[in-house]
Amino acid sequence: MNWRHIGFDWNHARAFLATAEEGSFSAAARALGVAQPTIGRQIAALEEELGVDLFERVGRAVRPTSVGLDLAEHVRAMRAGAERVALTAAGQAMSLEGAVSIAASEVIAAYLLPPIVARARAAHPALELELVVSNSVSDLRRREADIAVRNFRPKDAELYARKIHDGRARLYAAPAYLARLGDPTSPEDLVANAEIFAFDRTDLMLDGLKALGLPVTPRNFPIVTGNHLVQWELAKRGLGICIIMEEIGDAEPRVRQVLPALPPIPVPLWLTSHRELRTSRRIRVVFDLLAEGLSRGTGALDEPA
Repeated sequence: MNWRHIGFDWNHARAFLATAEEGSFSAAARALGVAQPTIGRQIAALEEELGVDLFERVGRAVRPTSVGLDLAEHVRAMRAGAERVALTAAGQAMSLEGAVSIAASEVIAAYLLPPIVARARAAHPALELELVVSNSVSDLRRREADIAVRNFRPKDAELYARKIHDGRARLYAAPAYLARLGDPTSPEDLVANAEIFAFDRTDLMLDGLKALGLPVTPRNFPIVTGNHLVQWELAKRGLGICIIMEEIGDAEPRVRQVLPALPPIPVPLWLTSHRELRTSRRIRVVFDLLAEGLSRGTGALDEPA
C-alpha cells in the first residue's frame, strides 16, 4: 500500500460520525467538545474530499444520506480499530506513573474507596487516580474507565472480571423515625406508614421488596431520587428508610436496621477491566489494591467475564 496517496483526515471522519450519531451539528459539537462551526467545516471538507453529499437537512436536524449511512459503518469500524490500538498500547505500559480511572457507584465511591485510594497513593505516589462516580454503567471498551466496581458479572467476552464477594444490603432508618411509626415488628406494621426512598418511578424496587416479604405499594415511595447519597442523608435525618449495604449501614450510629429478620438483599461485588489493560502494571496494581480492600477477607474468586 502506498501510504502517501491516502489523504483521509480522521478529524473530518470523527466529526461526520458524531453528527450521524447525535443528529445535529450542535449536538456533535457538544459531544466532541468543539465549536459548532468547526463541525460544519470538517464535514464540508470531507464531502469535498469524497465528492458526495453525506447529510440532508430535516428541520433543524440532519440525517445521513444513503451514502452517509454506508460510510458511517466504515468509520465506526475505524473508531473500533483505533480504540483497540489505544487499549493495546495502554496494556503494554509498565510504569507505575500515570493515570488510572476507577468507575464506581456513589455509595461505594464515598464510603468504600477512600481508604483504598489512600493506600494506593501512599504506596505509589506517582499514580494519578480518577474516580468516575455514577450509578450508571461505564463503558470500559470505550475507555470511560480503566476499572469498574460493579454489582453484576459482565457478559462481554472482551472484559476481565473478578468476583470479590457476595455482599448484602438491608433497610436502615433513624430510631426516631421508626419510633414515629410505632417501632414496627412485622412487615405489615412497617409498610402501613413507611416511607422508603426509591431511585425512580418504575416497579423495580417495589417488586424486589415484595419478593423479600414486604407488601409495599406505590404509596410507600413518596420520595424519589436517583442519588443514593441523598437517600442516605435523608435516612440519617429521619425522613424515611434507605436500602444500603450492611458494611455502610451498620457503621453509621445514627441509624439501625429495620426488621433485621427480613432476608438481606444480595449485592454481589465484581471488579472489571478490559482484558488487555490487565497487562498494564499500574492498572494491575490498582486492580489488586481494590480487590484486597473490597474483599473484606471473604476470599476473592477469579472468574472470566
